[in-house]
Amino acid sequence: MAAYRGEIRRRSLEPIIFRTVNTLLMVLIMIVMLYPFWNTIAVSLNHSQDTLKGGITLFPRVFSTYNYETVFSNRLLVIATINSVLRTLLSTVLGVFVAAMIAYVLSRREFVWRKFATRYFLVTMYVSAGLIPNYFLIRDLGLINNFWVYILPSLVSVFNVIVVRSYISSLPQSLFEAAFIDGVGHFRCFISIVLPCCKPVLATVALWCAVGAWNSWFDTFIYASSKENLTTLQYEMMKMLAASMSASASRSPDAIYNAGQMAGNSVTPVSIRAAITVVASVPILLVYPFLQKYFVKGVMIGSVKE
Repeated sequence: MAAYRGEIRRRSLEPIIFRTVNTLLMVLIMIVMLYPFWNTIAVSLNHSQDTLKGGITLFPRVFSTYNYETVFSNRLLVIATINSVLRTLLSTVLGVFVAAMIAYVLSRREFVWRKFATRYFLVTMYVSAGLIPNYFLIRDLGLINNFWVYILPSLVSVFNVIVVRSYISSLPQSLFEAAFIDGVGHFRCFISIVLPCCKPVLATVALWCAVGAWNSWFDTFIYASSKENLTTLQYEMMKMLAASMSASASRSPDAIYNAGQMAGNSVTPVSIRAAITVVASVPILLVYPFLQKYFVKGVMIGSVKE
């Protein structure tokens, strides 16, 4: 009897022990994941010259908003933000729609050339012409200093196409058979059946497209840097960081600190980098919660088969 009671007590304690250990582990992982971003916020709100001393962890040691004042004082910040938002929206909407259309075609068994087309797309993931041929191609297409240079060259992502195609292939074929029996064409089937059923994977792909478009700056530097009205937020942030690093490259940390004390305040590469990181990250952080539930479903593509 005593052994039986001990066994019952042990089994009743197992869920409690598991939940306790699991909770502690999740809290530890959360701290490890959140600390770098929290530290970046603390550095961005700290006095830039005091930041050179180091030792800032969770809270700013000498509170100051000068870093953000410097970032927002850029005269091109408004037009750059508008361009980045428009670019992100168009790239995301068009990129998701085009990827879904191509994926639907490649998923249809009646498409005779689907294997050849799939292999052709896969080759482009591993073979690239390089920067200079791409520049000549963009120039010959008339996209230099053109807003569409942000949209058209990156419109089709082979990786996104493969992901969406895998999801469409996992859908019950009876859905398509019933639609075709009712006389529905492929385009109507794509709009009325495929797109509604593919919300999780489309939300996942949309998040990838949005993050990629929002964070991109190199194409602005290569193809549209000569026109101020085509500048983007990330490119302006990069220029500010490069200017700060160039200004401090020939001076020692002590000289920078002393110059800052005499001038009252001046940005440093560490402080301006932290402020730029926060400013550039906030829009994506605001969008992610609305796509999180779809994102979790989308990343589990292929884990369960019908």
